[in-house]
Amino acid sequence: MWASVAPAPTVPVSPSARRALYLPVHVKFAIALCFGIAWTALSICLSLQWLADLSGIVSRPGALIVIGFIAYVPGFMNAFMMSSIILDRRPPHAPPAVYPPVSVLVACYNEALNIGDTLTSLAAQTYPGPFEIIVLNDGSTDDSMLVAARIIGRLQPRTRARMKLVNFAANAGKSAVLNRGLKIAAHELIVTVDGDCWLRADALTRIVERKLSDPPGTEAVAGSVLVRNSRRNVLTKAQEWDYFHGIAAVKRMQSMFHGTLVAQGAFSLYTRRALESVGGWPHTVGEDIVVTWALLRKGYRIGYAEDALVFTNVPHEFRQFANQRRRWSRGLIEAFAAHWPMLFQWRLSTLFIWWNLFFLPLDLVYSFAFIPGLILALFGVYWIAGPLTLAVLPLAALWNWFIFRVQRKMFRAQGLRVRRNAGGFAFYVFAYSLLMQPVCVAGYFAELAGLRKTWGTK
Repeated sequence: MWASVAPAPTVPVSPSARRALYLPVHVKFAIALCFGIAWTALSICLSLQWLADLSGIVSRPGALIVIGFIAYVPGFMNAFMMSSIILDRRPPHAPPAVYPPVSVLVACYNEALNIGDTLTSLAAQTYPGPFEIIVLNDGSTDDSMLVAARIIGRLQPRTRARMKLVNFAANAGKSAVLNRGLKIAAHELIVTVDGDCWLRADALTRIVERKLSDPPGTEAVAGSVLVRNSRRNVLTKAQEWDYFHGIAAVKRMQSMFHGTLVAQGAFSLYTRRALESVGGWPHTVGEDIVVTWALLRKGYRIGYAEDALVFTNVPHEFRQFANQRRRWSRGLIEAFAAHWPMLFQWRLSTLFIWWNLFFLPLDLVYSFAFIPGLILALFGVYWIAGPLTLAVLPLAALWNWFIFRVQRKMFRAQGLRVRRNAGGFAFYVFAYSLLMQPVCVAGYFAELAGLRKTWGTK
C-alpha cells in the first residue's frame, strides 16, 4: 500500500485563514445529519416501486426491513460519513516545549517470528521525550521470550528508550497482561502496541502530539493501523483497502465528533488516570472496544491520529480472518452488554453507538436476504437485487474516490505514496462483504449464545 517518496512541501496557513474555514463541531454535525436524512429521503422516494413489488412477496413489514437495511440505513451512514469528512478541519499538531514521558506496553503471546521487528521499530522511534518499552510475555509457548531478550540486548545500547522484558509463566490473556503492565509502567501516558506491529519512526511523536493538540478531555487517542503483509494473497490485499479506506474513514469521522469508538490495542495512547478510573482493561475478547466505551461513558473524549502510522500483519488464511472478525463482533456485543446506558447519553458520539446497534440487523439482512438475492438475480429473479441495485454504485464510487484522495493526501504529507492494488480493490468492492458479513453474524450469535471464548488472532 505504501512506499517512500520525497515529502511534499507544505504551505503555511495563517491562523486567520484557518479561522475563516472553521465551523463549530455542532454545526458540522447538523450539516452532516441533514445531508444523511436528505439522502435517505431520496432513497425512499426512488424505492417506492421496489417496496411495493417486494411487499407482495414477503409482506410490507418484511419488505421494509429488507430494503431498509439494504438501502436506507447504509445510505444514511455513507452520506453522513462523506459529508463529515468533507467538513473535517482537525487542529494541526502543536509540538510542545517539553515532550512528556511515555510507557509503551507490548503484549506478546507466541510472536517469535514478529517481536523482533516490533522492538526494532520501537527502538528507532524519534520521540523527543523519555520513553520506556515494556515487553509483556504472556506465557508464550514458542521462543518469544528468548527472541525478545536477544533483541533487547542488541538494541538497548543503541536506543534512547529504556527497554524491559517481563515474563509471565502462565498465559492469562491480553487484558490481564496489560493490566499487569499498567502497574509496572512508570509514566502517565500509556501506549499499547501488539507484538506483530511495525511503527513508523515518528509514530510515537505524532500520537502524543495529537493527544496534546486535541480538545480538553481527550484521554485516549487511536493510532492509524494499516496492513503490512498486503502482498501475501488476495485476502490480505482486500484487507489493505478495508484498513486504508473503511476503518480509517470511520475513525476519522468519529473523532471529529469527539467519540472514536475503538482505541485499538494494536496502537493507541491512553492516560493512566483514565484507565485506572474505569478499572483498566476488562477480561473480554474485545478488551479494546469495551475499555474504550468505558472511557466514553465516563465522559472522556477519544481522538484519532490519522498520521501516527503502524503496520500490522493481518490474517492471510480465511480461517484466521473468520476468527478475527468473529472476535471483533463478540467484542461489540460485550461492549453493549457492559455499557448499554450509553445509548441514552446526550452527546454527539451517541449517534455512533446507535449506529453500531444497527450492525447486527444490517449483517443479518445482508447475509440472509441480500446474498440470496444476488444468487436469485443470476437466474433472472430480481426480487432483492436487480437493476435498481446498480443505482447505489455511483455513490459507492464517489465515496471510495473521495476517501482515497483524503488518505493519499495524508500519505503524501509524510513522504509516502499509495502503491497499486487494483486486484485487491476489486475483491474488496465486490466480494469482501460476502465473506465478512456472514462471519460477523456467526460472532454475534456465538456471544449471545454464551459459547466458549477464544482470543485467537488479534
